[in-house]
Amino acid sequence: MKFNFTDKKVQATDELKEYAERKIGKLDRFFKTESEAFVTFGSERGRFIIEVTLKNNGMFYRVTDTTSDMFASIDSAVAAIERQIRKNKTRLEKRLRSGSLEKERASFGIVDSSVEEDHEEFKIVRSKSFPIKPMTPEEAVLQMNLIEHEFFVFKNQNKGDAFSIVYKRKKGDYGLIETS
Repeated sequence: MKFNFTDKKVQATDELKEYAERKIGKLDRFFKTESEAFVTFGSERGRFIIEVTLKNNGMFYRVTDTTSDMFASIDSAVAAIERQIRKNKTRLEKRLRSGSLEKERASFGIVDSSVEEDHEEFKIVRSKSFPIKPMTPEEAVLQMNLIEHEFFVFKNQNKGDAFSIVYKRKKGDYGLIETS
């Protein structure tokens, strides 16, 4: 597994990076091909933040965790990514190494009932149809706020009527996704 470390408002020690490599590296057993891990260490108001993004075979697994101890944040993030993989194992089985989940449970003699319960399909419970009008991103943000949605699809006048999406970010500002 390849690692890319980034520090934000905190200086990560070599010991911390080695610990992260050792813990996150254990997730490599789930994947057929080599993975890439992007690890960001941060600090905010006396709390430690770790953001782990794993990239493998076109799939991304991302977790952010905040605790008072950076080592505990790493452990928690690794556990959360394992939960993501287990929860979606049937959807991911083509991309994961065959038998990686079964071997682990058999070796510990553990039966994880939560894995079986999360075997639900994605259900589309509502469908909408609406005309998509050409507009600027600023007009799209205004329209999105007027209808109180988290995102809005529109034809971007600035990009030759290409389909685009504006969305509200967690910090309150906005993002724009454009097709190429």
